Amino acid sequence: MYVIDKEKEEIEIQAKYDELIQLCWSKNLISTKKDENTIYRAFIISKNAHSSMRRKSGEPYIFHPLSVAIIAVQEIGLGVTGVVCALLHDVVEDTDTSLSDLKSIFGDRVARIIDGLTKIDNIFDTQTNSIQAENFKKILLAMADDVYVIFLKLCDRLHNMRTLDSMPSAKQLVISSETQYLYIPIAHRLGLYSIKTELEELVMKYTNPQAYNHIKELVEATQGDRQTFIDDFCSSIRELLDKRGYKYVLSGRVKSIYSIWRKMEKKRIDFEEIYDIFAIRIIIDTPQEEEKEECFKIYSLITSLFHPNPERFRDWITVPKANGYESIHTTVMTPSGRWVEVQIRSKRMDIIAEKGMAAHFLYKEGLSKDDVQTNVADNWLAQIREILEHNEKNALDFVDYFKQSLYTKEIYLFTPKGKMITLPAGSTVIDFAFAIHTQLGLSCMGAKVNSRVVSNKYELKSGEQVQILSSRKMVPEEDWIDIAKTQRAKAEIKKYFRVQKRKYQFEGKNKLAEILADINMEITPSILGQLRVALNISTDLDLYFQLAKDKIKRDDINKCFIKENKPKKAPWLILAAPFKQLLKPLSAVANKTSNEENTLKDKYQNNISNILLDEKYEHHDIVIADCCNPIQGDDVVGFIEDDKIVVHRTNCPKVIDLLATHKNKVVKAKWRKGEDVSFLTAIQMVAIDRKGLLQDLTRIISQEMDLNIRGITLETSQGIGQGIIMVYVNDTESLNGLIEKLSALEGMESVTRV
Repeated sequence: MYVIDKEKEEIEIQAKYDELIQLCWSKNLISTKKDENTIYRAFIISKNAHSSMRRKSGEPYIFHPLSVAIIAVQEIGLGVTGVVCALLHDVVEDTDTSLSDLKSIFGDRVARIIDGLTKIDNIFDTQTNSIQAENFKKILLAMADDVYVIFLKLCDRLHNMRTLDSMPSAKQLVISSETQYLYIPIAHRLGLYSIKTELEELVMKYTNPQAYNHIKELVEATQGDRQTFIDDFCSSIRELLDKRGYKYVLSGRVKSIYSIWRKMEKKRIDFEEIYDIFAIRIIIDTPQEEEKEECFKIYSLITSLFHPNPERFRDWITVPKANGYESIHTTVMTPSGRWVEVQIRSKRMDIIAEKGMAAHFLYKEGLSKDDVQTNVADNWLAQIREILEHNEKNALDFVDYFKQSLYTKEIYLFTPKGKMITLPAGSTVIDFAFAIHTQLGLSCMGAKVNSRVVSNKYELKSGEQVQILSSRKMVPEEDWIDIAKTQRAKAEIKKYFRVQKRKYQFEGKNKLAEILADINMEITPSILGQLRVALNISTDLDLYFQLAKDKIKRDDINKCFIKENKPKKAPWLILAAPFKQLLKPLSAVANKTSNEENTLKDKYQNNISNILLDEKYEHHDIVIADCCNPIQGDDVVGFIEDDKIVVHRTNCPKVIDLLATHKNKVVKAKWRKGEDVSFLTAIQMVAIDRKGLLQDLTRIISQEMDLNIRGITLETSQGIGQGIIMVYVNDTESLNGLIEKLSALEGMESVTRV
C-alpha cells in the first residue's frame, strides 16, 4: 500500500526531473540554456496543474508525464518540442489550463500536438480506456496531423503498460488487448523496435501470464550457459575484426519472451528446440558512404569462420524494410553444432533499427531536428490520409483493414526508367498502374514484366521491372475491384463505376417503375430492399444499372414477387461444431458422425453451470467458445452475443479484437469453486512411430491419470505418428499433468493443447 510522504515525494519528483534533463544533454537533444528553461517551464506548469491529482497506485500524477517525457527522450530521441508536449500532454484534458494558454507560452506546434493528443484521449471511455471502432477514424486523423502525436501516444501507452499492476484485472485485460490490437502494429510500422518489443512482452504478461512466467523462468535458468557460449563464440570474431582494424561494438541479445513463445506456438516446438534464441550483433563505426561495402566485407569474414545457412540470409541494406530498417542477417553453424544468428550493421543503421523513423533526422542536413523528424514520417502519414480519404468500409471493417496494412509486407518494383515503386505484397498489375497515375490505371490492359507480357491479374514479385500497357479504348471491368489489392486502386475503380452507374440511374428507375406497375406495386424503400436481397445486389444504384443494361430482366423481377409474394431469403449461417476445424487434417476424426458431434455439444452444455457471471447477466444463456475451448482453471472472459454470453479464454486470439473494439459487450466471468465437472479437451501429439505407442498412451490416460478417453486418432507416415487425443479432464492442473506425463514417453516429440 502506498504511503503518502509529501517531503519525500518532492525529492523524488525533483530527482525524476533532473534525470530527464541529464538525458536530454547527454543525447544532445538540447544545446542551450534556453532549451532547458523551456522544458523547466513546461515541468512547472504540469506539476502545478496536477498538484492535487494522484494515480491509481497512489503516487503523485506528475510522475506520469515525467516518465512519458523520459521514454520520449530515451526510446525515440525527441527534442525540446517532444519533451514539452510529453510533460503537458494531460494538462488540457485534466485541468483548467486551456490550449490558448499553452499556445501563447510555447507556440502553435506545441498547442497543435497537445490538441491532437487530447482529441485521442477524449475518444477513450473513461471507465475502460478502450477504443471504439466508430471513433477510430478520429484517432487516425489526430495522429496523421503531426507525427509527434503518434510518437507521444506510444510513449504514453508504454508507461501505462509499465504501471498496469495497480489496475483491476479486468481493466488490465482490456488495456492490454487494445495495445496488442492497435499500438503494437503502429510501433512495428514506425520501426520503433524497443517500444514494440516491450509492449509485446507486457501484453503477454497480462493476457497469458502462465506462458510468460514459464518462458521467463526457462530463459533465466539458461542464462549462465548461454553467456558462456556467447563469450566463446564472440572471442574468435573479435580476434578477426581487431586484426583488420575495425571500430566496432559486439554484443549478444536474447530473443524477447514474446518472440520465443510465438515461435514455440507457430512451430509446435519446445523451448530447447529454438536454435536462434539469441543473436550476435556487430555494429561498425564507419562513414555512411562506406557502410554497405564494409558490412558485406564483415559478412564475408564471418562466413569464412563459420558455415552459413543459405536459407537464412537476409539483405536489408540493399533493399531496406518499409520502416527504414537496414541490416544484414545471417545464421551460421558453430563448431559445437549450434546455430547462431549474426546481425551486421553500421552505427547509423543500429539507431534506426531501434528507433525507426524517428531516428532518421540524426543523419539529415540543412533542417532542424524537429523539422526533419516530421518530414521522414511524411510518407507513412500520407498513406494514412490516403486510407482515410478512400475509405468506404464500415467502422469495424476499416479498423481491421488498417491494422492489417500495418503488418503487410512490401515488394519493390521498378518502372522502365528505373524508378522504384513500393507496393504491398500481393499487389497486381492494376495496383502498379494506379500507383503511377489514376488515368493509367483506368486504361490499363496489361503489362510487360521483365519483357514478358502479362494480364492485369498478374501478381507482381519484388524486383520485377514493370511497363504498363494501356489503350484509350480500354475501360475498367467490375472484377478489377477483386483483382486490385491496394486501397487506392479499389477506390478509384469504385469511383469510376459510381460515375458510370449514375448515368443509367434514371433509365433503370423508370424501367423498374413500369415492371412494378404491371403487378400493382410501386417503388418503395421496402420493395427495393427485398429486391436487393432476392437478386443479391448490394445497392439501389447497382439495381438500376443492371436493369438499364438488361442484365436483370422483367421475369427476374416478377419471380421475386409472383411466386410466393415475397423475396428469397438469404441462406442461414451454419456454425462449425467444436474442434471441427482443429481435427480437419486428420481424416479419421474429421469424418465424425453428427451423433458424435451432438454428444460433444451436450457435454459442454452440462458444464456451463460451472461459470459465474455478474448478477445482471444470470438470466442469459452461457456458451463455451469453440475457438479456444476453455476449461476450469483457465482465465476466462465473457462477451454478449445477441441473448447469450460466449465464454472465451483470456489468451484466445479472438479476445484481443473483441476487447479492443467491443468493450461494452465484455462480461466478467470466473469458475465456480468446488465444482467437480469434466471438460472435453483436445491434445495434439507428434511422436516417432513404434510398437506399443498406443498402449502406452491409453495406460497413462486411463490408469495413471484416471481420465476418461473420448477418442484417439493416430496417423503415421514415414515413421512419424501424428494424432489427436480427445479426453475429459477436470481442470488445467490435470491437463498439464497429463501433458507432462505424455511428453516423457519414449519417442514423443511434442504434446500440445489445442
